[in-house]
Amino acid sequence: MGLGAAQCWKNVSCSGPSEAAFPGPWDANNYAPTTRSVRPVNVLSWPDLEATPYRQSIELTGNGSKVIFDFGIEVGGLVSLTHASSGSGRLGLAFTEAKNYVGEWSDSSNGKFAGPDGALYSNFSGGEVDYKMPEERLRGGFRYMTAFLIADGSDASVSLSNVETTLDFMPTWSNLRAYQGYFHSNDDLLNRIWYAGAYTLQSNCVPTDTGRQVPFLTTGWANNASMGPGDTIIVDGAKRDRAVWPGDMGIAVPSTFVSLGDLESVKNALQVMYDHQNTVTGAFDESGPPLSQKGSDTYHMWTMIGTYNYVLYTGELDFLSMNWPKYLHAMDFILGKVDSSNLLNVTGIRDWARWQQGFHNTEANTILHYTLTTGARLAEWSSNSTLTAEWSGRATTLASAINARTYDEKYGAFKDNDTDTTLHPQDANSLALLFNLTSPSRTASISERLTRNWTPIGPETPELPGNISPFISSFELGAHLAAREPDRALDLLRRTWGFIVNNENSTQSTLLEGYLTNASFGYRSSRGYGYDSSYPSHAHGWSSGPTSMLMTGILGLEVTDLMGKAWTLAPQWGDLSSVEGGFGTKLGNFKASWERGSNGTTLNWEVPSNTSGTVIVAGPGSSQRLLLNGKVVENGVAKPDSIAGKDVVMFGTSGGKGELVIYQ
Repeated sequence: MGLGAAQCWKNVSCSGPSEAAFPGPWDANNYAPTTRSVRPVNVLSWPDLEATPYRQSIELTGNGSKVIFDFGIEVGGLVSLTHASSGSGRLGLAFTEAKNYVGEWSDSSNGKFAGPDGALYSNFSGGEVDYKMPEERLRGGFRYMTAFLIADGSDASVSLSNVETTLDFMPTWSNLRAYQGYFHSNDDLLNRIWYAGAYTLQSNCVPTDTGRQVPFLTTGWANNASMGPGDTIIVDGAKRDRAVWPGDMGIAVPSTFVSLGDLESVKNALQVMYDHQNTVTGAFDESGPPLSQKGSDTYHMWTMIGTYNYVLYTGELDFLSMNWPKYLHAMDFILGKVDSSNLLNVTGIRDWARWQQGFHNTEANTILHYTLTTGARLAEWSSNSTLTAEWSGRATTLASAINARTYDEKYGAFKDNDTDTTLHPQDANSLALLFNLTSPSRTASISERLTRNWTPIGPETPELPGNISPFISSFELGAHLAAREPDRALDLLRRTWGFIVNNENSTQSTLLEGYLTNASFGYRSSRGYGYDSSYPSHAHGWSSGPTSMLMTGILGLEVTDLMGKAWTLAPQWGDLSSVEGGFGTKLGNFKASWERGSNGTTLNWEVPSNTSGTVIVAGPGSSQRLLLNGKVVENGVAKPDSIAGKDVVMFGTSGGKGELVIYQ
């Protein structure tokens, strides 16, 4: 009787891949189900929440009786079931992502903070009913569904069967396990985290007509709003907000590229931002429709950076050409806010959740620097050498101003702005390293200073005290890798995302939006979330940084020109003994692996033949011998790299297969 007999969503055409690009034993870590229609794994008793395997028929007898269906992973979509009853009353259904909020009310998602999401109800008066969730009440993200009885008499009972959810994830994919990227290492925790990030992103790629309703409902929920063009679109979270957020995409898009490979959802998300651009000022909205919040300089720039990422990965210059006049308008808008200090004067102060924003904010200026450098690449791909030179020059000027005016020499990190503030934010300092904005000596200092914010379960962000943000910590993860501090990066990854994936009260399959330093789910309680700890999302793509950073920073494989025409392979060993992974572009599949032994390390790669690459490995060269495809590397002398100042050996190579053996 299920709603999900077809493997693609409803009437959507199947355009996604049918098979995984890199099948192998790592598929055991993939959380995606084998079918779009999924059934519970366990049933939890009330109130002790003891688990027993799901069986076809579950009995509820008497008023207030209840049972919890546990799907074992994050799910979302439309629920269907059969209930056969004696007596009369109502069957209630409530939904939660977190185990500690199961009960007769769903966790919060409607955004109003005025009334609960509550539950859905199906009346019964004897006989059998095939219940189907109303489409506007689609529940975007949950792991647990509580079924409870409101009986008119003491003799009422209901038998529940055929319980299933038809997933709305990846609506154009007939095979939800057909990932176009993979990752595997000797550390099972890292593998689980990588695939939790991938599955989180999968839960965030949803049908374009299932956005959260705006204006917000006072009670209940509705997910039937239009979010953009096409059949699929990437949003911030499965449960909520179910809207496009370009800042979130700064993490979500690179991670989507190396794991799912689904860039159609990304294209539609970017296009809706261009479609709703302010035609007078050139400003982009902070978020996509129906939310369409405005007034964010940082998220304006993230739309521009997202454009670069999309074009880099796909090579779709037609998309760039179509939107290029609007991109230029957007650049004029943001550069118009640069004042005589050569710094951006932030007036659109909405941002990711930090308490303070405005004036010469350092985080915003680091984002502008990257907007200019990526804009210069876009101009190059558009054959506009004049703009390439202009924007590159302005990026250099801006970097000098940021370093001169906002770096705190005494503390050894960037301040929040160029005043006498003592705030040294996690976001600005992480982005400064990730975007290669400062000197090697400052890079080393900043990487160390960031660790002063660490708790056993992740970094407390100084710009949002008491909170741990996996979004900003994703940038910090990249910062330590840019500083060539892999052990530090892996420590951060294990303590932060290890807490998330091992948390028995979360979904154990997707990644939390954020949490508090006291280990509770009350993220942003005092910063816009109404002290409602059931509101934060447990499947938020902005937390998926490890999925891209493990690929590009630990395995070290990354594309640097359109579709991977040029690429780098710069592994960082850390405490790992083996790592492999891969992803694809229109040019073909890119794959690499490395394995360390007592006598040295073997690095292998296989990439499209019509590409060129740069291989970078840690020095010093005096203590190691390098053999490339069986021949001694002639230029294998270690030299300091430009970012971290640490010894590396760097050499160019052509596409195809390659092997580098490093003898210690």
